[in-house]
Amino acid sequence: MHVRIKHRNMYLRQLKKHQPSFPFKILGIDSDNGSEFINAHMLRYCIENKITFTRSRAHKKNDSCFVEQKNYSVVRRAVGYLRYDTAQELNILNELYIHLDYYTNYFQPVVKLKSKIRAGSKVTKKYDVAKTPFRRVLASDDISIDKKKKLKNIYDNVNPAELKRKILKLQDKLLKLNSLKKTLERNSTIDENSYEYIYR
Repeated sequence: MHVRIKHRNMYLRQLKKHQPSFPFKILGIDSDNGSEFINAHMLRYCIENKITFTRSRAHKKNDSCFVEQKNYSVVRRAVGYLRYDTAQELNILNELYIHLDYYTNYFQPVVKLKSKIRAGSKVTKKYDVAKTPFRRVLASDDISIDKKKKLKNIYDNVNPAELKRKILKLQDKLLKLNSLKKTLERNSTIDENSYEYIYR
């Protein structure tokens, strides 16, 4: 979920909203050093819900290497590096993320590193069999039968081809909105209502 304003209450509100949709219990949160994450409200919430709350070390990006990897392979490859900061762009982004969530977690298999052996300058890596995150959850003994049934029901009712078409359509809308926004900014006339026809 993308938020327009970095505010401590906004992130906590989104965490509370989406936590029930997770198939597993949240055991820990490892955030970066922004005040929108590290604050008394978030700490209180983690204590009340018995969630371990830690942070990355300053100037050590590799502390969150797995998150940063997904930030590129999923988010950046889908929406790029342009700045989306209008209300219309925010709405399209959040709609796109819903479809991207289904498409990535239900239909995009990934591999996990099983071992890495270094012999001098040569590194040999071995990976497990590629599976979608959905299949990995179904194979887990830590997920309840009811939650697996709910996920299976979602899987049976989504079409990967239709998801891809929706994602491409929303990506095209984002690019058009951003292009027109830059044109308006160059002309020093910014009026979000001027490009509502793209949003529709």
